[in-house]
Amino acid sequence: MKLTVTTLSGELYMLDVGAEMELEGLKALCEFESGVPAREMVLMHEGRPLLDEKRSLKSHAIKEGDVLLIQHLVPPTNASTSSGAGPPLTTLDFSRIPVPAGGQSSGTDMSLGPRGAEEEEPAFIRDMILKSPDQLALLKHNNPQLADALLSGDLDLFTRVLREQQKEKSDRDRQRIRMMNADPFDPETQRLIAEEIRQQNIDSNMEAAMEYHPESFGQVVMLYINCRVNGHPVKAFIDSGAQTTIMSQACAERCAIMRLVDPRWAGVAKGVGTQRIIGRIHLVQIEIEGVFLTSSFSVLEEQPMDMLLGLDMLKRHQCLIDLKRNVLVMGTTGTETPFLGEGELPECARLQMLGASQSGSTLGSEASSRAGEEFPADTIDRLVAMNFERAKVVAALRQAGGNSDQALAALLAQSLQGP
Repeated sequence: MKLTVTTLSGELYMLDVGAEMELEGLKALCEFESGVPAREMVLMHEGRPLLDEKRSLKSHAIKEGDVLLIQHLVPPTNASTSSGAGPPLTTLDFSRIPVPAGGQSSGTDMSLGPRGAEEEEPAFIRDMILKSPDQLALLKHNNPQLADALLSGDLDLFTRVLREQQKEKSDRDRQRIRMMNADPFDPETQRLIAEEIRQQNIDSNMEAAMEYHPESFGQVVMLYINCRVNGHPVKAFIDSGAQTTIMSQACAERCAIMRLVDPRWAGVAKGVGTQRIIGRIHLVQIEIEGVFLTSSFSVLEEQPMDMLLGLDMLKRHQCLIDLKRNVLVMGTTGTETPFLGEGELPECARLQMLGASQSGSTLGSEASSRAGEEFPADTIDRLVAMNFERAKVVAALRQAGGNSDQALAALLAQSLQGP
């Protein structure tokens, strides 16, 4: 039968086991999949802990399609660890244990896991993010409300917003866990499971892309060339997907050709947005590498780029976009002109280097274990102990060049994304 096993951190595992398998064997499988030691693990089924490891899954009333929750119990350091399930566990209903909101634990001195990032002091979190401009920019993008509170300089305001968002996130996590332990045939539970599986497939797909095609995450420099219009230098954008060649009103004024605009050709250009066409210039010479070529322009009222060479101009002069040699070849004259590098692009097209986001990507354990060899084990363990996933820790360390402080700031910024 097929079972779905989940953890408090949201990881999902699909297991195919026999109904006669003992609980002890299932816990061993869960240990292999999740990395949680079997002796520190309690499996929850429909809100009840499964304690007798020698009984079969069938005798525990576990059936096809059921969902089990892995509860990771860290034993107290001042008490000896006993093997198996001891008497204290039999009197506890783990489904009613709330997630601790502070640093003190009560009762049996047993917590649900290591201290998480949500329990870090707000002042420490604020200082870590302020030290990293990249992570501050990422926080502004993902969580503007918290970023505004951080930049206000008011620690009390930042603490209040941070705690409110942490509480909302904790409530959502608890609700999701309750639903995962509810009736698996409930439509809402099925929808949630399907969404978790879909997200896991997306993360797996992204992991494969990062592993085998990391260049796909880079930004491509658009194709621009240098040319002259009426003796004035212009950086023209090459766009074989545009039907006509266009020029901005500001560029036409700068090149002193506005007097040639025919307003009878006014209209509206529609694409991703809409732009007003104020008219058309029927014939202008463009100088490219000392060669003069004729072209016509549609003049747009508000256009960020100066000039765009469209398909009408490219086909008329039999232009060839040679990406291998990074040149534009004019077939009618044989003239070649190189495409501009990123540093030569006009201001409107200058690429803005943004901090890379790690929210929503969970790397596989195999890939992360290979990458983890790049960094000291104690550094990784220290960050993992703060309740961050190992794969995300390794990715953050790689991005930070091995700097643990910058990696911690990145992980904190990711954990503080808005709802």
